[in-house]
Amino acid sequence: MMKGSRAVSGLDWLRLGLAVMVARAIAFLVRRLRLGAASVLPGTVARRLQPQILSLLCRQVTGPIVLIAGTNGKTTTSLLLRSLLTHRGWQIVHNAAGANLENGLITALLERTSLVGRLGADCVLLEVDENVLPKVLAPIQPQFILCLNLFRDQLDRYGEVDTISQRWRAAMSDLPSETTVVLNADDPTLSYLGQQLSQRTIFFGLNQPADYLEEIPHAVDSIYCPACGASLDYQGVYLSHLGDFQCPQCGFKKSTPALESQDWPQILIGLYNKYNTLAAVSVAKELQLERGQMLETIANFRAAFGRAEELRVGEKSVRILLSKNPVGMNETIRTVNQVTQDRGQERTLLLVLNDRIPDGTDVSWIWDVDTEKLVQQGGSLVISGDRAYDMALRLQYSQVGQGTGNGERGTGNGEQESNSPLATNHEPLTMNHEPLNINKCQLIVKEELQDAIATALELTPTRETLYILPTYSAMLEVREVLTGRKIL
Repeated sequence: MMKGSRAVSGLDWLRLGLAVMVARAIAFLVRRLRLGAASVLPGTVARRLQPQILSLLCRQVTGPIVLIAGTNGKTTTSLLLRSLLTHRGWQIVHNAAGANLENGLITALLERTSLVGRLGADCVLLEVDENVLPKVLAPIQPQFILCLNLFRDQLDRYGEVDTISQRWRAAMSDLPSETTVVLNADDPTLSYLGQQLSQRTIFFGLNQPADYLEEIPHAVDSIYCPACGASLDYQGVYLSHLGDFQCPQCGFKKSTPALESQDWPQILIGLYNKYNTLAAVSVAKELQLERGQMLETIANFRAAFGRAEELRVGEKSVRILLSKNPVGMNETIRTVNQVTQDRGQERTLLLVLNDRIPDGTDVSWIWDVDTEKLVQQGGSLVISGDRAYDMALRLQYSQVGQGTGNGERGTGNGEQESNSPLATNHEPLTMNHEPLNINKCQLIVKEELQDAIATALELTPTRETLYILPTYSAMLEVREVLTGRKIL
């Protein structure tokens, strides 16, 4: 029996069946010809043939539908939640490839749909692009919405954080009152959003003052009260604008988390993965999972592709850390600095910056990243991607004040210059130029990605780890080079 009260006509069923058959045939051909994972195109075609396909499929789900949205952490959190829910023995639909636009969601559902349009699933778990979420809430009618965070990301597509939260609130307000919305209490925008909703709300967040940053980072988005616009008072921040806060003017303050964060271990590395862990656990507890099962899953969790994923190349390790916006890259730098400092290794990093549609065509965000902290710790920095020279310029500017003592630029040999960091008289960043030394940093630009990966691996000592920081499309290319397989 389908959910909802509206009757489904015979014509709708016929169009649904046709859409499923055509989509399945396309998926088979794409995979057979090794053109990709077929995670988007089948849904695109199916939606053309049956515009109501998303609603028709979701109405057949017998168990919970969970949507996960936010700027950072969607793929890792959804994978952890899926791992947790396997203990229930459910047949789960999950867009594991990370295709989180509408056509990708449809494709994931089609994987469990018979040729006559019957969806065989007990639970649907979908990560959803933050800009798409308002569009799909009505046709999907989820039981749970998990809101991770909101940061500035791809301003050419999304606009500002406040714009997205307003769209979310408007779309969520039309959902049934029994819908459960799980939100990050440490994000002022989401904390306020939850306090305004009539639906059932649950909050998660940190209570770990020992992990406060020494200062508020440069890349912050929401340090003003979403209720009255006054500047928030922070007791401390954990990352970007996430922290413990209150408004001195109107009384708005951080919502109370349902979990004690220190009672739960975290997956992988980086404080941001503590948030991902708490988010997934919050939903799992609502679905009656036992604590022992959850702790075992957390301890054995393996990273999603490109999200702190570790690969082996000969006797060396490669860890891929997706870095697609200022907050994400700042946290990646923070994590890599901590890990490599503890190990005392001469580290090598590969940074790959693209400006394609999945990345956002505006790369000015790199100037909001605290790359000074990356340069300060030293090592070999190999740079590649469509916008390699933009990243190289940003890194070279990061040497200002590093080791020169007076804020002027160091040249790497003890000299100082007050002119532009890209000195045109010796063209330091041409393709075949010798590596440029920035204090303790060796900066190497390789336009071709395969050359960049080969160079970075060569510079990485045996039994040590190469850290790769790519944007989204760059991450897919890096994985294809290293594994020989496409994801999308």
